[in-house]
Amino acid sequence: MRLFRLAFVLCGTVTVVLGPHFGASAADNSLQAVFTRMDQASAKFKGLKADTRKLSHTAVINEDSVDTGTIVVKVPKPHELRMLIDFHQPDQKKVRIDGTKVEIYYPKTNIVQEIDLGKNHRSQMEQFLRLGFGSNSRDLLDAYSVKLGGPETVAGEATTRIELTPKSKDLLAQFPKFELWISDQTGISVQQKMYQPGGDYSMATYTNMQVNPNIPESAVSLNLPKGVTREYPQK
Repeated sequence: MRLFRLAFVLCGTVTVVLGPHFGASAADNSLQAVFTRMDQASAKFKGLKADTRKLSHTAVINEDSVDTGTIVVKVPKPHELRMLIDFHQPDQKKVRIDGTKVEIYYPKTNIVQEIDLGKNHRSQMEQFLRLGFGSNSRDLLDAYSVKLGGPETVAGEATTRIELTPKSKDLLAQFPKFELWISDQTGISVQQKMYQPGGDYSMATYTNMQVNPNIPESAVSLNLPKGVTREYPQK
């Protein structure tokens, strides 16, 4: 169940906004057309830098909270993804992902929580991360039932919304539905929404996107100060 608890940290952080244009003059909003645009974008995706905004909604008290920061993603080769999310407001923390290993650093207390899900959870971890980072139609259809939502505009971007229902019973019990807003021009998602039981959800939007820039390893590393304390919550 640690994977699902981690998802609350990661949710709303696995979405890509702007990418290279493919020159579509008028969007075809059919599901197959969306898949084609996603597959074109996925074939070229190597990484990104962006500002990030994550909104978390708690239904029982009808309250929203917002976290803002930056994100860097590096994909050196297929099935190998490294990510660093630096949340600035309202509380500082950094989240680093490398394969199935997750590190969460809290600067105020100089503590790092380290969680390694192990090789048995690699495919499940990829299901979360591939929702936004270079997703292609095969990745989605292997793990989700996909339904066409329809055309919508998100932050000035023309998109087509798709709805995803997990095929895994364990995942479905925790997250009954996901939504992605796929750019009609880029084939990359500009927004993602993850639903939880009871009406809670998280939604992410990214801005100031740079797709496929030159990303050094240091940009996806924590670069921790001296004296940091490590904790291992899974033990």
